[in-house]
Amino acid sequence: MVAGGEEARRAAMVERQIRRRGIVDPAILAAFAQVPRKAFVPEALAEFAYDDGPLPIGAGQTISQPYIVARMIDAANVRAGDRVLEVGAGSGYAAAVLSRIAGEVFAIERHESLASEARERMAALGYDNCTVVTGDGLAGLPDEGPFDAILVAARGARVPQALKRQIAIGGRLVIPIGGEDVQQLRRIERTGEDAWSARDIAAVRFVPLLPDVVPENRAPPE
Repeated sequence: MVAGGEEARRAAMVERQIRRRGIVDPAILAAFAQVPRKAFVPEALAEFAYDDGPLPIGAGQTISQPYIVARMIDAANVRAGDRVLEVGAGSGYAAAVLSRIAGEVFAIERHESLASEARERMAALGYDNCTVVTGDGLAGLPDEGPFDAILVAARGARVPQALKRQIAIGGRLVIPIGGEDVQQLRRIERTGEDAWSARDIAAVRFVPLLPDVVPENRAPPE
């Protein structure tokens, strides 16, 4: 744990965990320096808020390691004015960071308790360009798309077709793909109406995107 005040600890996190690992986009670094991660973790874990790792937040979910959040935002090439969708909002931390960079952010969280807490945090911080909704991340938010970037903070065996279709042409989707032990963080760019390109970025570990029980009348995504 880094000694010092709140801002000093955030600054140390940005420098040691993010910039020194190769994330140098000034907008990303500034966003992480601005958003208080401490506000997005359980009070009992506040002293570990700026440590280099994930933390449990309830409902079997975690707040991701800061570097992984930064790596996903960098891979998605999020820019000022972008419309962004985050799937798997959890505590709302990544969505909050995104809101300091993008023009408008929508975040989906399937656990109402977590979504409600995330909304309260956004309101308290005055982040009024970020909307947190409770819902099925597999379906995305078709009424709000297309999106310039979509970030999925949970693993899946395949890329959900609904999310691919909600990327704007020229937009990017970043999602961990793979099994339980390890996944590949994959960047998918929509290059045409029915064309996408993909590349793997790094090995990661995420909680599952799929619900604990898939209803019998809904098949898993292609």
